[in-house]
Amino acid sequence: MSGKQYDYIIVGGGSAGSVLADRLSAEGDRTVLVLEAGRSDYPWDLFIQMPAALTFPSGNPLYDWRYESDPEPFMGGRRVAHARGKVLGGSSSINGMIFQRGNPLDYERWGADAGMETWDFAHCLPYFKRMETCLAAAPEDPYRGHEGPLILERGPAQNPLFQAFFDAAVEAGYPRTEDVNGFCQEGFGPFDRNVHKGERYSASRGYLRPARRRPNVTVQTLSFVTGIVMDGARATGVRYRRGRQEHVVSGGEVILCGGAFNTPQLLQLAGIGDPEHLRSVGVAPRVALPGVGENLQDHLEVYIQHACLQPVSQQPSLDLWRMPFIGLQWLLGRTGPASTNHFEGGGFVRSNDEVGYPNLMYHFLPVAVRYDGKKADVQHGYQVHVGPMYSDARGHLRIRSADPAERPSILFNYLSTEQDRREWIEAIRVSREILRQPAMAPFNGGEISPGAAVTTDQEILDWVARDAETALHPSCTAKMGPDSDPMAVVDPLTMKVHGTEGLRVVDASAMPYVTNGNIFAPVMMLAEKAADHILGRALPAEDLAYHRHELAQTEEAA
Repeated sequence: MSGKQYDYIIVGGGSAGSVLADRLSAEGDRTVLVLEAGRSDYPWDLFIQMPAALTFPSGNPLYDWRYESDPEPFMGGRRVAHARGKVLGGSSSINGMIFQRGNPLDYERWGADAGMETWDFAHCLPYFKRMETCLAAAPEDPYRGHEGPLILERGPAQNPLFQAFFDAAVEAGYPRTEDVNGFCQEGFGPFDRNVHKGERYSASRGYLRPARRRPNVTVQTLSFVTGIVMDGARATGVRYRRGRQEHVVSGGEVILCGGAFNTPQLLQLAGIGDPEHLRSVGVAPRVALPGVGENLQDHLEVYIQHACLQPVSQQPSLDLWRMPFIGLQWLLGRTGPASTNHFEGGGFVRSNDEVGYPNLMYHFLPVAVRYDGKKADVQHGYQVHVGPMYSDARGHLRIRSADPAERPSILFNYLSTEQDRREWIEAIRVSREILRQPAMAPFNGGEISPGAAVTTDQEILDWVARDAETALHPSCTAKMGPDSDPMAVVDPLTMKVHGTEGLRVVDASAMPYVTNGNIFAPVMMLAEKAADHILGRALPAEDLAYHRHELAQTEEAA
């Protein structure tokens, strides 16, 4: 056992862990240990720091946990690959660098649940603002932050394909919006990105690197946590493996920041979960919390790809012979095609009149390429990513044995509900309607994927089942809620795991519902707010107005 005891042991040096390491150590009177199973995010690592290199870490065991789902029953038994960051900064070091808060009504939905009143939008907004320095926002903008550790740039979206796409959306009847993270999310426009001066700006860069300079912070990489040390219902430390050595370290508190997969796995390994399931895999139950590993949510997405008639896309930048020159351009000046994540704009729309706020998200790219780097066979192309944002499909994560090295069973149940299937059909039809507007006509060389053969509702669903990929937003497997909720795992006022002492969860698993956008920003907000809960303080709520579609309809009717 390590002779040193820490005030806080943070399991996972990803997005949430980076925030907590910084905030909990800032006053210097508390010692913090961060244990990360992956490697360091070295400043010279081009695969991490170069924005356009984002396809290279995915699937690479040096950077990626390389999870995959069980055979998905409504997708023909396909296993869906899930890239998760195995490096300091976590998934913020390998993701698409898209910064979306989600809609204010997402947090009104959170706050409407019993015991969750302090997680409504008014209480979350101050923490969104505290985390960011939004370079595109005016200093007087009350919705955006101007002095936070995470620097955000607005996508320039200067390629003519972006403007054509925005114009096409307006022609199809959808609005423009000045800032999807401001007063009105609904509509189309440039996106915020955690990119600054041509480099990725991960959670590690914004939070963990400054924290590591403090003498009260210790960060250990290549340290795989294998279990939580429990004394009855109290967590007193963790066990971890570094190389061939097994270690035990003690702490006043253990804070799990491993994400929607690793966190419930560690809880179940510690005997915290559904007793019947735990016994079935040889783990003695310790605390009965049947919600651990349940309520799994995610976003599924497809690529609708088109050939481009004009030589204005970024497709040539994917040619292998060009890459050394593009890389050199980035190395010398942080400029050129390698300095962008390409996700510079998109939008949020409602696919039907029954939803109160956007249920579809679009990312537009002036290039036709998949996450794994496979490019469409065209000289020039473009694509949109689209998928339903608040599907009612629910999955689960369950350990298979008491071995921490064995991958858990992960099932999302994509396409399993009537709502999910209906909204997928709407998503493809809305997308095609936008892409065939007059503004896109000068560029539209025809749909490559899914192609003209996919037209009926069933053909659309069959194509989605064959071709869709995860948008990489797994969440909600240890949801917040009061102990009166039998499926709640985490107390929303303290982040403590119900029925335990000295054990907290702060990461995407604590979300009760996935938000309608990329989840990096919500996870960072959750961690900022959780840090204050742990320290016994809170920022005052800010009750700002925001766009409500229902109110607009009422006013028109009046």
